Amino acid sequence: MKTMTRIALAALAVAGSSAVLAQSNVTLYGRINTSIEREKIGDTTTTKMNNNASRFGFKGVEDLGGGLKAGFQLESGFDSSTGAQSSSSFFGRQSEVNLSGNFGMVRMGRWIAESYFAVADYGVLDAPNYDTGNASDALYGYMMRDVNKVAYRTPLFAGLTVEGAVSLNERQNTAFTDPTVPSRSIQTAKNAYDLAANWENGPIALGAGYTKVGDANQFGLRAHYTWGPFQIGGYYQHVKNYDNDYLINAGSRNVYRITGGYAFGASDVALGFAHTTKLDHVADSDANQIILGYNYNFSKRTKVYAIYTRVDNKAGARYGTYITGADLNTFGVGLSHNF
Repeated sequence: MKTMTRIALAALAVAGSSAVLAQSNVTLYGRINTSIEREKIGDTTTTKMNNNASRFGFKGVEDLGGGLKAGFQLESGFDSSTGAQSSSSFFGRQSEVNLSGNFGMVRMGRWIAESYFAVADYGVLDAPNYDTGNASDALYGYMMRDVNKVAYRTPLFAGLTVEGAVSLNERQNTAFTDPTVPSRSIQTAKNAYDLAANWENGPIALGAGYTKVGDANQFGLRAHYTWGPFQIGGYYQHVKNYDNDYLINAGSRNVYRITGGYAFGASDVALGFAHTTKLDHVADSDANQIILGYNYNFSKRTKVYAIYTRVDNKAGARYGTYITGADLNTFGVGLSHNF
């Protein structure tokens, strides 16, 4: 009798899971990206293995009928050089549920600000290295608080989408963090706001982003053009009362970046240059950055690459190093696999 009961329960479980699979589609995805680099910060040189934003996640969607869909996305970062979790929150990169239809999309939860993707992380040939690790843009000012967010995204209209988000303070001092440095944070007792717009038409792609957190805010514009095997992209950003070393009320600065790329066969190369002006209230705080990257693509999912990065900090700047006046130089080779 017990055996028959177990068989019946197992049959019901299988039938139930089949019904769920028929209604929804769940995908496992991720990326493992690891490099070995020779890094020099100031006068200190280190040979090290770097994780470059490795992650895995789950995403799914259920068709509710009538054009209405429910979806979710959970994403966790990990250190590919040690296997350790990247932040104290298991799904620290993304944990959202959404509802979409002809009206657009409503999102709730945690995710990286869309203004960042609209301006800074719109890659040229995916080089150099997905804007991660030492090959990342050290000068862009990221300031959105990524938790407790509610957002609305418009439908695609003539190549244009717009998304607005608010991060609820929930009546407490809640930290917002740079996505590349999850252990560093600023406290704010106000709601945070983010706005992003993207427009694409053939070879031309444009973007804009705005963020406000308390007395700090940023505004950026981006342009990208593809011409056969050539790509060129750049952005401008104005940052007020915030910098990448979390100096509040340091005044304003302007960031400029341009990157060019060329694809040939299974290879592509990209060269980027960025400059930030000094902060109004911090002397000698301007900086420059050069990034050079090469990719050899075995497939659409797997590549090997070589990167070189140099950040020149003036006496009052510490971008990419957290050591005032110290420069960063690094050269590395790596392997990246998407699944």
